[in-house]
Amino acid sequence: MKVLIVGLGYAGTRFRSAFANTRVPMEFSYVGRTRKDVDIPYFPSVSEALRDGRPDVVVVTVPDTAHAGILAELDGYDGFVVAEKPLAIPGDDLAAVGSALGKASGFCLDLVERYSEASRFLRTHVLRNGLELVRAHFTWGKDRINDHRPTSGVQSEIVHPLDLVQWIAGRSGELVLESALGTCSDFSVSGPRVLDSVALSGTLGPGTVTGYSSFVNITRKREVDFVFRDAQGDILYAALVLDTPVWDADRLRLWRRASGGDEVIHELDTGDRPVPAGSETVVKLGRMALDVTEFVVRGRTPEFAFPGIADALALQHRLNEMDARVRRARPVTYFPHGRTVLQEADRERLG
Repeated sequence: MKVLIVGLGYAGTRFRSAFANTRVPMEFSYVGRTRKDVDIPYFPSVSEALRDGRPDVVVVTVPDTAHAGILAELDGYDGFVVAEKPLAIPGDDLAAVGSALGKASGFCLDLVERYSEASRFLRTHVLRNGLELVRAHFTWGKDRINDHRPTSGVQSEIVHPLDLVQWIAGRSGELVLESALGTCSDFSVSGPRVLDSVALSGTLGPGTVTGYSSFVNITRKREVDFVFRDAQGDILYAALVLDTPVWDADRLRLWRRASGGDEVIHELDTGDRPVPAGSETVVKLGRMALDVTEFVVRGRTPEFAFPGIADALALQHRLNEMDARVRRARPVTYFPHGRTVLQEADRERLG
């Protein structure tokens, strides 16, 4: 299988590892502004790579500000497309992006937390038992202060919990945004007033959703709490904790309260499992890569559907609405006298 990676930086390198770990014979190539010291073919443009490389899969991992432009260059491409999240940024032409991908044989947005065993168990349990969302709350952040990578801001982080809440709640529909309060800062090399944090509230079917997401959290934190109601009217609780204390170490606790104490329905903790050499930080990404590979090579439909173009466009509309409506507090200045940009090497911190 031929895989073209557009943007062989941190994210692109992780995807290369994830596809290589599938054990299916792979031919990699890449597009970039400059040639890198890697042993795979280089193309200076997407058009040349499509024409001469004829890839089966194109993985788009350029900075999010360039996503829409690269996806538009795939107009007419009939292979499989994998794209980093978010799909685009506010102001991009989403209709043009959707049209450009119209002939693709498949599409997957990198909503990697859907590939967690914990997330998948909870979604399956909710659907099988017809649970109704009462309340969901998320706290989702990491530290990107003085990160050298360009960014459009916190929308690239909050996209994960927004997707997870909707995906796990199942039949509840789409989030309706009610309020959003945010903070801007110069945390990023992308400018002095990039939106770095957002607290929001909204509704999802009969349920209420609240949450906070930030790119200036001092520690990585990825937690989502749920309260559901079952068909008999009883309340169930679920606590989902992801990538803690290390990437791909995920926990789920699902329970109900009774007079004699908590009745645990299910507990799961993947953190005590050994990670195969070469799969560090790419366990869930590896599941995504394997699903794409099996679909392309063998025509096998995955057990859990890909986060497709319809999902990606719907999420982007929510992110655009959030960006337009958010009330911004006074901007924060981290570097009033300029900055020395750090070239971070710790993959746990980068993620």
